Amino acid sequence: MANTATIEVNGKKIVLPVIEGTENELAIDISNLRSESGGVITLDPGYKNTGSCESAITFLDGEKGILRYRGYAIEELAKKVDFLEVTYLLIFGELPTKSQNDKFHEDIKAQSAVDEDIKKILDAFPRTAHPMGIISSLTSALTAFNPSSVNVNSEEDMYKAIVKILGKMPVLVAWTMRKRQGLPFDYGDESLGYVENLLKMMFSKPNSCYVQSKILVDALDKLLILHADHEQNCSTSTVRIVGSAHAGLFASISAGISALWGPLHGGANQAVLEMLQAIEADGGDTKKYMAKAKDKNDPFRLMGFGHRVYKNFDPRAKIIKKAADDVLDALGIDDPILAIAKGLEKEALEDPYFVERKLYPNVDFYSGIIYRAMNIPQEMFTVMFAIGRLPGWIAQWREMRLRKEPIGRPRQLYIGATERPFVPVEER
Repeated sequence: MANTATIEVNGKKIVLPVIEGTENELAIDISNLRSESGGVITLDPGYKNTGSCESAITFLDGEKGILRYRGYAIEELAKKVDFLEVTYLLIFGELPTKSQNDKFHEDIKAQSAVDEDIKKILDAFPRTAHPMGIISSLTSALTAFNPSSVNVNSEEDMYKAIVKILGKMPVLVAWTMRKRQGLPFDYGDESLGYVENLLKMMFSKPNSCYVQSKILVDALDKLLILHADHEQNCSTSTVRIVGSAHAGLFASISAGISALWGPLHGGANQAVLEMLQAIEADGGDTKKYMAKAKDKNDPFRLMGFGHRVYKNFDPRAKIIKKAADDVLDALGIDDPILAIAKGLEKEALEDPYFVERKLYPNVDFYSGIIYRAMNIPQEMFTVMFAIGRLPGWIAQWREMRLRKEPIGRPRQLYIGATERPFVPVEER
C-alpha cells in the first residue's frame, strides 16, 4: 500500500506522507503543505475531511455502525459495566480493577461538596434562564474556587482536577433543575452510587422519602454510557481547542457545554420532543407527518431519525431502544406524546422509504422518550447529555495536554476587499 500522496501546485509536486491508524484508516499528513508549497492551504468548511488530531480514545465507523471506547464495543460496555467504570476507561485507558473503581468512586464523593457561594451565583439567575447557560456559567465559576492551574506534568494534580469536576457536576445539574422547579437543593447521599445519587438529588422531595427505581437507574446509566464520548464532534473539538491554549479543565469543559447547547448538536433530543408536541397539537396523525417527511418540497423535518455520521443503524440506538421499552412498560405511562413517538418509530422501521435510506431512529429519538418518561423537564434534556459527555471531554482534554499538542489555529481563505485608500469621514 502506498504510504505517500503527491499533489501538484503551480507546477510543483509535493509529496505528503500517508499515515495509517490502528483500524486501517488512512490520513494524508498535510502539516508541512503550507511551508513546502509557498503558502498554499487546504479549504475544508466544517472540517468534514480534516483530522485535527491523533487520538486513542474512541473509534467510530459510521458506514458499519461501529462505536468502541478504548477498543471495547459499546454493546458490551453497556451490558457489562456501569457509567463510572466507563468514565475511568475513557480517561485512563483501561477498565478499573475493583480497588481502582472503589477508590475512584470514593475520591469523587469526597469532592462532591460545592462551595456555598456557588448557590449565590445560581440564585442570581432568573428561573426562566436556560439550564445549559446556567451549567456552563457554574462550571466556569468553579475556577474561582480552584484558582491554581493544573500541573499537567503531575498525575496527582491531573487526577485531583478530574475527580473534582466529576464530583461537582451532578450537584450543579440537580440544583439547576430544582431551582427552576422552586425546590430546595439536595446535597445527595454518599452511600449511593453515582447515577443513583444524581437521581436522588434531582427528584427527592422535602416531605417524602425518595425511593429508587432500578429500571430508571439502569436506563439512565446506559444513556450516560452511550453519550460518554463520540470522537471529534463539535463540543469535543471545542474542549480540545480551548485546552490547547492551556486553558484549565473547568474552563475547557464550560466551553464544551456551550458548544453542546446548539440545537444541531446536543439540542437534538429536545428538538425531538418539540416535534412530537407539534404533531400532537395538529391532531397526532403520524402517517400524515411521515408523508410530509418524504415530500422534498415540504419544510417539515423529521427529528431523531438518521445521523450525520452513522450511515447505518446508530449502534447506540439499538441498545437504548430496549431501555426505552422497559421504562415505558415499567412506568405504565399513558402519554399521547410517547404514543406518537412509538407510532413514528414503527412506521419508520417498516416504511421502505426510510429503510432503503437507512433513516432509522437514532439515540436522540430514544433518549428524549426516556427523559420525558422519567419526568425530566424538556429544557434539561441537553444538560443530561452534558453530564454523560463529561468523561469524554475530560479524556480528550487530558490526552491533548499529555501529548503536548500545539495551540489550535486554523487558517482561512480571505475573500474580502483588496487594499484600498482611506477616505476621510467628510468625503464618505
